[in-house]
Amino acid sequence: MNKRILIADDYKHIRAMLKDILTENGYEVVGEAANGLMALTKCIELKPDLVTMDITMPGTNGIETIKAVLANSPNIKIIIVSAMIMQEYVLEVLQAGAKDFIGKPFTEERLLQAVESALSTG
Repeated sequence: MNKRILIADDYKHIRAMLKDILTENGYEVVGEAANGLMALTKCIELKPDLVTMDITMPGTNGIETIKAVLANSPNIKIIIVSAMIMQEYVLEVLQAGAKDFIGKPFTEERLLQAVESALSTG
């Protein structure tokens, strides 16, 4: 069964790049979100296996969104894809429940490694 992924990023070109990489590698991108509230709504509606999420999006911050998604859907895996690579952000998102943190710009190999690793954890 294809793993279902939601992409949450406020930049359309980043969403398109992530979608291309993921679909070319056999994943099903079930939706996209341009902000944290939309990401939360789509997680509840679409029930993806995994979400790639930026930290800095309009409306809510990424930490709040991670906690809200996991409170509603504890089985969803979350990977942060962000240019905010400062150590305190990385620790904060992992403590909030994200499985991994990928800094922008990222490589296809790093993205796929993070996705595969997150999906293989219980």
